[in-house]
Amino acid sequence: MKVIVGVAFSRAKGDLKKLNLEASADVQTFIDEEKPDVVVHCAAERRPDVVEKSPENAKKLNVQVPGLLADLTNDRGILLIYISTDYVFDGTKPPYDVRDKANPLNTYGQTKYDGELEVKKFNSSAIILRVPILYGATEYNGESAVNALIDSVKNVKDTSMDDYAIRYPTNVADIARVIKDLTLKVRQEKVFISGILHFSGEEKYTKYEMCKTIAQILGTSVDHLKPVSEAPNDGTVRPYNCHLSNRCLHGIGIDTRCVKFSDWMQNWLKQ
Repeated sequence: MKVIVGVAFSRAKGDLKKLNLEASADVQTFIDEEKPDVVVHCAAERRPDVVEKSPENAKKLNVQVPGLLADLTNDRGILLIYISTDYVFDGTKPPYDVRDKANPLNTYGQTKYDGELEVKKFNSSAIILRVPILYGATEYNGESAVNALIDSVKNVKDTSMDDYAIRYPTNVADIARVIKDLTLKVRQEKVFISGILHFSGEEKYTKYEMCKTIAQILGTSVDHLKPVSEAPNDGTVRPYNCHLSNRCLHGIGIDTRCVKFSDWMQNWLKQ
């Protein structure tokens, strides 16, 4: 199997090759030159507030690009794994199985769901992997909505913190492992896998509870954070609890165990 080739655009450096995913001719040339066995598409405009303000720009990356990649990979017999989100659900009836009907509450969730439809339209053999809120090793904390809470804890300025919505923070290293295991099953074990799959950690937190865990590790206080236990009545609407069921991954023999949130954060904050 070929060595992994990573791509980036605005932050392309080191081993990452620069590629504008919105430039279809460049994407086709890149794929034809690299001749990958598998394409993992995880780029997206992931910030719901940004998507609400600039939906047309977000659709280019969240809808059109998945369709392009699905078309190109289908024509070339390449396995496509498209990373989607738990925000395709409205958060009212968890846990969500892969057969449950999508009902996104905000434009971000809708664009990701529309991206799924594009993938299905152009490549029926593709895998769509829905995942929840992510965290892990980052260059700066703002790369992840979870890692960003580290800054919220360290900044002693009084501010409100969500203590309402339930989240299931999942480490990107665990997601990478699941993607690798899926790839090996399809390419080496010749197991036919396609369609929608869910992967999620099982530890549930509100953002305020995550802040308390981080503060405990840092030996500091969260007295400056005001927990808000009611649903927000302004800003971009977000679902209450989109817990994803790992049932289908279990069924095909994929290990869904995850690193414990507090353990990983303990090691990360020591660095």
